Amino acid sequence: MAREYRKVAGRTSGPQVVNKSQVLDGRVSVELPVGVAEVIGGVSEEIERLTGEAGLLIMKAVMDAEVESLSGPKGRHDPHRMATRWTAQQGYVVLAGKKVKVTKPRVRDKAGHEVPLSSYQQFQSPPRRQASICKKLLHGLSTRKYEKAIEDFTDGYGISKSAVSRELVAATKGSLQKLCERRIDELGRLAVLMIDGKQLYGECVVTALGVDIQGKKHVLGLVQGATENSTVVQHLLDDLVERGLDVSQPMLTVLDGSKALRKAVRQTLGDRSPVQRCHLHKRRNVKELLPQEFQRSADQRIRTAYAMKDFDQAKAQLQKAVEWLEGINPSAAASLREGLEETLTLHRLGLPAALRKSFQTTNLIESALSVASDVADRVKRWRAGDMRLRWIAAGLLAAEKQFRRVRGHKLMPKLLAALDAGATSIAEGSKAA
Repeated sequence: MAREYRKVAGRTSGPQVVNKSQVLDGRVSVELPVGVAEVIGGVSEEIERLTGEAGLLIMKAVMDAEVESLSGPKGRHDPHRMATRWTAQQGYVVLAGKKVKVTKPRVRDKAGHEVPLSSYQQFQSPPRRQASICKKLLHGLSTRKYEKAIEDFTDGYGISKSAVSRELVAATKGSLQKLCERRIDELGRLAVLMIDGKQLYGECVVTALGVDIQGKKHVLGLVQGATENSTVVQHLLDDLVERGLDVSQPMLTVLDGSKALRKAVRQTLGDRSPVQRCHLHKRRNVKELLPQEFQRSADQRIRTAYAMKDFDQAKAQLQKAVEWLEGINPSAAASLREGLEETLTLHRLGLPAALRKSFQTTNLIESALSVASDVADRVKRWRAGDMRLRWIAAGLLAAEKQFRRVRGHKLMPKLLAALDAGATSIAEGSKAA
């Protein structure tokens, strides 16, 4: 027979067979029988069962502590007590995303009216279940499989597919609201603003991502439109400004080759914030205009230029590539010539290679959108309204939890110094004019 031990506040002591919980000095102590042989044998079901029991014991201890705070210690008469103990009643709490039956203690005031327990109401709170449902669905479960795949920690009763759908709508609405209402001025100074649009499920979603001076990434907002036009992008930028984006401070703005994006950024941020055009988008645009036999050679010439450290040398190399392309395909040459200097903004600012690698493309924002797409791909039927935005917002917030600081984040002060120096030069030139 397996020996059984109890676990009390992280310590192992003598044998016990009874589940207990108590509150001492505002801390919950839980005692559970643990079959050591089963745990060592790798029986994960036993661990999950104990986890569920521990959760219920903690909830019971918290509710009992609230009852005692209202009615005083059990068995003692307290003339100043606010309420008296009453009968118990069957109820439920939400544990691991499902309803679990519990026995709820009850108290009533001096007039005989029941006093609701705030802890019990909190344990029943719909947002707790919404969060659990949303988390599981974002990690690969469909609404049809949720009821079968949900962790069976305790002998609770499940919820229907329609209930899952309703609460998932509420959870994703909360994600969208959180993303679209968060204050940007509370994030500190942003050194980089990255904007990109992506066609998702028949419509375009334009997303903004910011990088602060510590190199931390933040999803700033998103907007839905039929195409990536300047009106849609301007709407997004206006919303960011309204929520606290400081356009008076210069920041590096990283964009793809979209003229709509460039127009809206120039109108909102002016000339104080330099624009870095995405290298990958530029290379892709040029390659798509060339016959296949010239694509590799053209791409190698452009990559060689971008890999150079010196701005003048890189610019000269790109101009040679333009001249070479003129003899092959004038349209490809015009594509490379358009915005040529803006693809070398990081070179012109004299930034180290590590920072150039982080901000020379829109990969940071495309990676977040890739996670959001994986989440949204589980939807089988899209409906009109805010459904796309809700799911993309939930996916972006899930991606944000995985964010790490950008490569070369320790060099961010060099970027700030270069931005401030450039903004000062622009301001002095405006005064002289």
